[in-house]
Amino acid sequence: MKALISAASAALAAALIAAPAPAVAQGPAGERINMVIAFSEDECPAAQGQEIVVCEILVEEERYRIPSNLRFSDSAQNVAWSRRVDKIRYAGEFGAMSCSPAGPGGFTGCTQRFIEDWAKDKSEAEQVRFGQLIERARRERLSEIDEDAAAEQSRVEMIEREYMERLERERAGEIPGASAEPLPGVGPATDE
Repeated sequence: MKALISAASAALAAALIAAPAPAVAQGPAGERINMVIAFSEDECPAAQGQEIVVCEILVEEERYRIPSNLRFSDSAQNVAWSRRVDKIRYAGEFGAMSCSPAGPGGFTGCTQRFIEDWAKDKSEAEQVRFGQLIERARRERLSEIDEDAAAEQSRVEMIEREYMERLERERAGEIPGASAEPLPGVGPATDE
């Protein structure tokens, strides 16, 4: 019975871990960044409040595949034998084009190796640069904020101008019911 309960709880935990969920991160000044992978524009959630939503749209053929950043992992278990053999090839190299401190001209191969490593890293990198998309969304939001602030400022200035004009009219006009004679029975009492 205990084995059945532990197996059920393990299956439940695995299901919760495997459930797709959008990545939510906190950016500068407490802004929320929601990175979502979707297969159409309709699946992208709308931004709420100060949230930035970055939606990567993938082609329909990728829907049931393992994400590319997990398919092309650099862990030791996922390295192909051809790559392992390629690494062993450099173990005994020395001399020109070997990128080795030993032997004449060993340094000449370092630049070539750096270029090869760069090309390999670039070819295996993710297709979408979320950082660039987040910066673009921030710039768009800031431009909207500037436009909204200018509209709000002009509205406030108009209200202040109307208020000042009304005050001037009230100061220039007569007070209703005011006359030159004091009202009877109003004022300080005298002994006459």
